[in-house]
Amino acid sequence: MSASIARATVRAVSRRKILSTRAALTLTPSAVNKVKQLLDNKPEYIGLKVGVRTRGCNGLTYTLDYTKNKEQSDEEVLQDGVRVFIEKKAQLTLLGTEMDFVETKLSSEFVFNNPNIKGTCGCGESFNI
Repeated sequence: MSASIARATVRAVSRRKILSTRAALTLTPSAVNKVKQLLDNKPEYIGLKVGVRTRGCNGLTYTLDYTKNKEQSDEEVLQDGVRVFIEKKAQLTLLGTEMDFVETKLSSEFVFNNPNIKGTCGCGESFNI
């Protein structure tokens, strides 16, 4: 597994209904533009892969990596010409989630707005479901 390409933060979304969509994950226009920008100079990669691993004080955290191929168990999300693959272990944690890219004066990061999260740590890096 290669090093993560970007920082990701998780936000629990309360009072939001899960959107009925065919995709497990939806991307905002800002996220689509950032993914395109990341992949522009890397023709050997076909998209980004979202995974989940055990880390932090609340249990789980998302990972983002470049990918050269689609594994058999990966879920593929194709939106506005961008391909994002979801590892099998992360698929249930992402149902109904919106992936956004947010830039502030202090940081630039992908943010996962997830209605399934029951709790997050103070920094927003780890979560539990």
